[in-house]
Amino acid sequence: MAKIKKGDLVQVIAGASQARGGDRGKQGKVLRVITEENRVVVEGINFVTKHVKVGQTQRGSKTGGIETVEAPIHISNVALVDPDSKKPTRVGHRIESVTKDGVTKNVRVRYAKKSGKDL
Repeated sequence: MAKIKKGDLVQVIAGASQARGGDRGKQGKVLRVITEENRVVVEGINFVTKHVKVGQTQRGSKTGGIETVEAPIHISNVALVDPDSKKPTRVGHRIESVTKDGVTKNVRVRYAKKSGKDL
């Protein structure tokens, strides 16, 4: 089971500090997880400028130019944010028994190690 999923709130824990123009300490929502490269795209983190070739839409308006987009960041450089304290925490897994319609099923649940709350 993945420790970080799409939609999770994460905090950057490595890299240049904000005083030096970096992203360390910033929090954002995970937009995409790239599992084969162990990277995540986080909203508002790791902006890069991208030059897009000029084209035309069907209505005739111009597209392209210089855009700023979020680039992937390595998954080891982010930590999940604890829902209680709003600080970074590690992720644990536990197995809980859930009874539904008379059938007992074991389900793996992610939880924050600091507060013990389910994620």
